[in-house]
Amino acid sequence: MRKYIFKRVIISFVTIWVLATIVFILVRLMPGDPFSSDKMTPEIKANIESYYGFDKPLIEQYFTYMKNIVKGDFGYSMKYVNQSVNKIIADSFPYSFDLGMRALSLSISLGLVFGIIAALYRGKQLDYVCVIIAIIGTSVPDFIIGALLQYFFGIKWGLFPVAQYQGIKHTILPSIALGFYTMAMVSRLMRASMLEVVQQDYIKTAKSKGISKFRITYKHQIRNAIMPVVTVLGPTVASVLTGTFVIESIYAIPGMGKYYVQSVQNLDYSLILGMTIFYGAFLVLANMIVDILYGVIDPRIRVSGR
Repeated sequence: MRKYIFKRVIISFVTIWVLATIVFILVRLMPGDPFSSDKMTPEIKANIESYYGFDKPLIEQYFTYMKNIVKGDFGYSMKYVNQSVNKIIADSFPYSFDLGMRALSLSISLGLVFGIIAALYRGKQLDYVCVIIAIIGTSVPDFIIGALLQYFFGIKWGLFPVAQYQGIKHTILPSIALGFYTMAMVSRLMRASMLEVVQQDYIKTAKSKGISKFRITYKHQIRNAIMPVVTVLGPTVASVLTGTFVIESIYAIPGMGKYYVQSVQNLDYSLILGMTIFYGAFLVLANMIVDILYGVIDPRIRVSGR
């Protein structure tokens, strides 16, 4: 187990290094100039490029940036005056993380419940209701869900605020909008996995032994059916926790999504690289944790260093 974890950590560091290298190259290939302006003189532009190191050879820029990444320094933004990338991430990530945790808690719990109910009552009304909810969640874009929630629950009925992020009531609608797709995906996956597990021989053996239906469902069906759900949780958790631009824009939430998209529009090289590496590291960490959880959830899986 220790060898496997060590191996996964090494692979994770290599993945992040490859990601940082690719993004560094692609950013330099982007058309446009972050310092282009009609009012900017050649002297001022030369001074700014010297400050950010753009007057040096590309390979020297690369090694300087990698050295700063190891130190945890992503540099200064080229568009937000006197603001470092670290500070922008530190200020925006808590909003995205808080919203993501609320959305994940709601979506995973409801998705598992809906999937289990749909499988246990296959072909009945409860199954049809759960399937319809899952189809809506996977078919309708999140910005449509968010707009509908704003209109009905915020404007028409006045039950919740339609924007900002200042209290618990402000978090309910964006959490539902952000987690609706994940809930639908988990529900469909759990239902399909439950229906596949119920056909296995060990379920039939447990029934023949006279074991109670509750114990069979809880100890055998759910435990074995949840593995495919855990598989997709790694990238799902990372993407939700690091912010979704559409939902954050609709509900005026100052999270990472807004800054990430604006950095691309503004050709803010430092911010693009910093946020991409931060998101990539988060995604790699989530996948690594999911891999380790395999051996915890399913005792048949034995992770070794070989």
